[in-house]
Amino acid sequence: MLLIVTVAVLGGLAAAFFARLCDAAMRAHDQLFALARWPTLLLLPFGLAAGTWLTRRFAPEAAGSGIPQVIAAAETRWRGRWGGQRVTLKTAAWKVALTAAMLVCGASIGREGPTVQVVAGILRTLTRGLKGGPGRRAIIIAGGAAGVSAAFNTPIAGIVFAVEELAKSFERKTHTIVILVVVVAGFAAYALQGDYAYFGVLSGSPALGTAWIAAPLIGATGGLCGGLFSRALAAATGPRDNPVSRWRRSHPVLFAFGCGLAAMAAALASGGLTFGAGYDQAKALLQGHPGAGLKLAAWKFVASLAASASGAPGGIFAPSLAIGAGIGAAFAHSGLAFAGRDAVVLGMTGYLAGVVQAPLTSAVILMEMTREPSLVGPLLLAALVGRWTSGLVMPQPIYHVLAGNWAPAPGPAAAPSAD
Repeated sequence: MLLIVTVAVLGGLAAAFFARLCDAAMRAHDQLFALARWPTLLLLPFGLAAGTWLTRRFAPEAAGSGIPQVIAAAETRWRGRWGGQRVTLKTAAWKVALTAAMLVCGASIGREGPTVQVVAGILRTLTRGLKGGPGRRAIIIAGGAAGVSAAFNTPIAGIVFAVEELAKSFERKTHTIVILVVVVAGFAAYALQGDYAYFGVLSGSPALGTAWIAAPLIGATGGLCGGLFSRALAAATGPRDNPVSRWRRSHPVLFAFGCGLAAMAAALASGGLTFGAGYDQAKALLQGHPGAGLKLAAWKFVASLAASASGAPGGIFAPSLAIGAGIGAAFAHSGLAFAGRDAVVLGMTGYLAGVVQAPLTSAVILMEMTREPSLVGPLLLAALVGRWTSGLVMPQPIYHVLAGNWAPAPGPAAAPSAD
C-alpha cells in the first residue's frame, strides 16, 4: 500500500508539472503570435503534420486524447513484458512532450485527456509486478481517475469518471435512470419549497427559476452539437471503414496537414479565439465579460475537430468546455431571460455531456469547477438532456468507439482482462 501511495504522489506531481508546461506552451504561442502573425499561423498545418509523423514514428499509442487507450488497456491485456505501450512511461513521456509542442503551435487541444493516460501510465508501470495488491485493471482505472482529478482539481469528478467511463460495472441505462429520478424529484421539491437549503441560505444565491427553465433548452442544443462533434471524429479516426478514414490511413501526414489548414482558417475567421485549450475565453464568459459566444463556439468546434482528427496528441475536454461556454453565452445574449453565468455553465455541461456521453462526470466537473452548489439540479438536467440528444446522432460514446483502435487483434496474443 505504501508503494501505491508513493506512486500516486508521483502521478499527482507529474500532472501538476504537465499543467504548468502546457500553460507555458500556450503563453509561448501567444508571444509568437504577437511577434509574427503569419509565421505563427503556419505552425498549425506544419506543426500538426510534424506532430502526427513523430507520433506514428516513435509513440503511436500516444495519439489523440489518451482516454480510449486507457479504456482499452483496462478492458483487455496484451501478453508480453509491456502488454503494448498504451499505458507506459515511454508513452507518457511522449504524450507530455508532444501535447506541449502542439499547444506551442496553437492547436485547439486540452491536456486533461492526456493527463489521464500519463498518470495511468505512471501508476501501471511503477506498480508492475506488485504482489498481493490491487490488480492490473484496478490500477489502470485508479490512475485514469487520478488523472481527471488532478487535471481539473475535481476529486469527486475523478471518482465518478472512473465509475462512469473507465469501468463497465455501472451500466449506462442504470445511471441514466438514476439521474432522471434525481432530477425529477429535485424539480418537484424545488417547485413546492423554492430554493430550499437544509440549514438556511448561508450566503446570497441566485434565483433558480430561470436556470431550471433554461437547462433543457441549453442542454439539448449543447448535446446535439456535442453528438455531431463525436460522430464526425469517430468517422475520421474510429475503427470503422469509410472513405475519410481510408484516406487518413493511407496519407496520415498529408491528412494532418489538411487538418492544420482547417484549424488555421478557423483561427483567422475567429480573430485568434480558437488557439489553445480555450481556458481564457471560457473564464471570461463565466465572469460575465462580453464575448462573441456563438462565434467562439462555431470556430472552436472546427478547430478542435481538426486538431483531434489529425492524429497528433491532444485532448478534447478543455476545448469542449470552451465551445459549451460559447453556446451558453449565445443563449445569454439572445435577449431571453437567461442569467449570463448560469447559461454559460449549463452550456458547458450540456456540450461536454454530448461529446463524451458521461452526464454524471460532466455535471460533477462543472459543479466542482464553478463552486456553484445551487445549480446542482439544473446542471444534472442539462447533462441528462445533452446525453439524450447526443445519442440521437451518436449511438455510442466516443471514447468507447475509439478504444476499438487500441484493443489487441483477436487471436492468441489477446486475452480478456482477468484482474
